[in-house]
Amino acid sequence: MLYPHLLAGDPEIHGLVIQELARRRAGIDMIPSENVTSVAVIEALGTILTDKYSEGYPHKRYYGGNEYIDQIEILAEERAKALFGVTHANVQPYSGSPANQAVYMALLNPGETVLGLSLSYGGHLTHGLKVNFSGIYYNALNYTTNAEGWIDYDAVEAQAKEVRPKLLICGTTAYPRTIDFARMAAIAKSVDAFLLADISHIAGLVVAGAHPSPVGHADVITTTTHKTLRGPRGAMILCNGLPSNPLKAPERTRENIPSLIDRAVFPGLQGGPHNHQTAAIAVALKNAATEEFKTYGHQIVKNATTLAAALTSKGCRLITGGTDNHLMVMDVTALGISGSEADVALGKAGITVNKNTIPNDPRKPFDPSGIRFGTPALTSRGLKEPEVEELAEYMYSALTHPTDAAMLADIQSKVTALAQKFPPYPELEA
Repeated sequence: MLYPHLLAGDPEIHGLVIQELARRRAGIDMIPSENVTSVAVIEALGTILTDKYSEGYPHKRYYGGNEYIDQIEILAEERAKALFGVTHANVQPYSGSPANQAVYMALLNPGETVLGLSLSYGGHLTHGLKVNFSGIYYNALNYTTNAEGWIDYDAVEAQAKEVRPKLLICGTTAYPRTIDFARMAAIAKSVDAFLLADISHIAGLVVAGAHPSPVGHADVITTTTHKTLRGPRGAMILCNGLPSNPLKAPERTRENIPSLIDRAVFPGLQGGPHNHQTAAIAVALKNAATEEFKTYGHQIVKNATTLAAALTSKGCRLITGGTDNHLMVMDVTALGISGSEADVALGKAGITVNKNTIPNDPRKPFDPSGIRFGTPALTSRGLKEPEVEELAEYMYSALTHPTDAAMLADIQSKVTALAQKFPPYPELEA
């Protein structure tokens, strides 16, 4: 019996959890910001650590009884520093958006200028969307890609020199190509801006050696822990230097970034950290340091490039023409449907993606021209190039028959047969 205490205490929630597990086992999840965590991570999330309050940092807590919590947080910090090659790590941010908010608070005054990639062109809400905190409390400006979807670094440099941002952000949520961190660092230096590299999507690829690292280029690095890093929902802020813990707030200099970051996370924005989450992050980081994980990271890219090639060969239009990383964005209007219609059709076929804007999208964001999908979760389940090519056939069939209920049902049966060969969480009982 799976989760017997949950079943006894709340059968309704238990039933929904079991239905979600069944959904995943019957289909293929291809949303690139999702993954399949290890059961060890899941067990860490379910520990008694969730009961403990631990405001502050190791050996500097405002509550007693944290001697073992301190050891857990220090383990997470040390593993993060070793894995990414930095000298300071804060593992307390509750998620990616709070982590980015902490960087803003640490390095900027309200109203100062930020320059990040537009959400509509592959950026993130926290990179300067007007209805997000980043666009409400700061002078948030955006750069874009060209019509084909590529970042034009010359254009970014020209814009930076014109607007003189205090913070330049590189990092994406829907950009299928390698990020040139060295070039972005040079642009930031030319306008005396801090450089934030948000690697939430590609952190697992970075530590696996499947994508260049921003370490040595960016002043601050943020990442979630639940995407390609294959951990729990959480985040980390990474930088170089050592915190000084002064009695008064330090000046906003590069030398003081570790102290500035720590003060922004606590007490600036958060109270007690989620200790069960910290433990699960530590578990994921230990796994990410293995050779098996390096192989996994490279397989994500192999699967993505295989999928991109298969879809392109069928005449599908991928933004930038393909991918270098774990995801791709497809313009589905060339197939006569919208992003929302494609999302629904693939869902009925047992394939989960998300609708997404494309560069210069003439449609509204809630019903855009594209879809976004990727290979982290299916790679965690063990699918490789032959299965990905099979999956491309099913995707194309569904996208070209979006209203054919019988066809979609037939595709779903084939997708389910494929999915059942590679079950997520095989250690869990059915």
